[in-house]
Amino acid sequence: MLTDIELQKKVEILTNKLKVGMFKEVIDETKLLLRSRKHQVLFNLLSLSYQSLGQHDKSIEIMEAALKANSRNPHFLNNIGLSHFKLSNFKEAEDYFKRGLSEAPKYISILNNLGNLKSYLNLNKSAIEYFNKILRINDKLIEPYHNLAIIYEALGEFDKSSECLKKILDLNPKFTNADRMLSIMTKYSNNHPHYLSIKDKLENVELNEMQKSHLYFALGKYYEDVNNYDESFKNYSYGNQIIKKMSNYKTQEEKNDFIKIKNFNYKYLDIEEIDKSRKLIFIVGMPRSGTSLVEQILSSHSEVFGGGELPFLEKEVRKIFRKFEKNNYLDKDEIYNLVKDCKKKYLERISNYDDSSKAFTDKAPLNFRFIGFIKYLFPNAKIINCKRDPMDITWSNFKNYFSNSMPFTNDLEDIGQFYNLYDDLVVFFQKKFPEIIYDIEYTKLIENTEIQIKRLLDFCELKWDANCLMHHKNERAIKTASSTQARKPIYKTAIKSSDRYKDYLRNVKSIINAS
Repeated sequence: MLTDIELQKKVEILTNKLKVGMFKEVIDETKLLLRSRKHQVLFNLLSLSYQSLGQHDKSIEIMEAALKANSRNPHFLNNIGLSHFKLSNFKEAEDYFKRGLSEAPKYISILNNLGNLKSYLNLNKSAIEYFNKILRINDKLIEPYHNLAIIYEALGEFDKSSECLKKILDLNPKFTNADRMLSIMTKYSNNHPHYLSIKDKLENVELNEMQKSHLYFALGKYYEDVNNYDESFKNYSYGNQIIKKMSNYKTQEEKNDFIKIKNFNYKYLDIEEIDKSRKLIFIVGMPRSGTSLVEQILSSHSEVFGGGELPFLEKEVRKIFRKFEKNNYLDKDEIYNLVKDCKKKYLERISNYDDSSKAFTDKAPLNFRFIGFIKYLFPNAKIINCKRDPMDITWSNFKNYFSNSMPFTNDLEDIGQFYNLYDDLVVFFQKKFPEIIYDIEYTKLIENTEIQIKRLLDFCELKWDANCLMHHKNERAIKTASSTQARKPIYKTAIKSSDRYKDYLRNVKSIINAS
């Protein structure tokens, strides 16, 4: 049996391996150690390693075994709660977090995870309470301020968000994500103090590449505000180049995925079942095409709940893909059960946000890839495709920071290629499934708002509601890059906004025009 000193040395080595991403080695070595010493630290290391590999089911298995030995261990309860959270098992996650909190009321990691869970489910008042509780325990922590800044921005409380971001920068000036977020909510004038602070950091502070990237995006916004479009483009480009280099994104992989989507035999999913699910409205299109505005308008309707940008449809569709890739000869019962399970899981997930009889909007733009699946999983669903000037879409994607969530946005050529894939696929679905997709054009919506909203509501089989004209007064959270714009009354300045940068967009324009 390992002595405490021997165990401590081995745990230090394993912890360092975990930090540098050697997860499989940590798993193998920890399993061996657990044979001779079933210590809680080893269970935690094993659980964290599986979590880091995205194998949350295995992480849960480990923690369930650990909890049999010690059912009140707050570290175990926190870890198992986190895995359930990652698997979108929200009720189970909350139960474990709260059990952990009852054992350790000031356990900051659990408080933070509960806050993130509540924020994810748009229960923002509760989320804010958890993050503020952390700050009452320790007001020198950056993460709760950052989480609060994100929530306040989503709620349109920009002064509160800015206050949190400034607090972060007081604590750690190198946390430049706060600078970038602050720039979004700032209308700059020449030599604005925040601009001078950013310039000073870039020139005099030792920063890593990612920290610099955030500052370049902030400078891009500053120069755009003061009408220096050459410097603006240069800095947006610097920021994107850093992320592009890190992501190693390749358009060919995206093309291969789109080919699979087009070649899938959707008739497999054509099972006879009455669709008794609630009314669903899927808002799709290229990112930055007006999806947030359309959802904000629809969710202002008294009979509509705005779900936001949700990952659940893609998760379920990918399950169907994987099943058919493993076995192309599924029988009718297997297909029926697969479709039924995916449909059930999706509806369960969205019920965590709202379980009323209201129509529910899902505005994950990239769901345009799954229009064929929507047709058969939810035959009564409405699908709205948001269209906007391709150059405005291209530029808006390039100037906005998406981290690694949409890696095609960090290079103009990649955006052009992805736009062509989008356009081709939507045309494919429109030909294959005529009349199930409603196109709404951003320019027409801006120029003839009431007429376009009436047509949109007619398509969604919703009665007229004048609140839809007052979408900017809608207090729901907007957790997208459009959080500031979608809270304003309809405005026309976003139309042809890319014209200021047209000299830099000639190549990508030729890529799109050539398709």
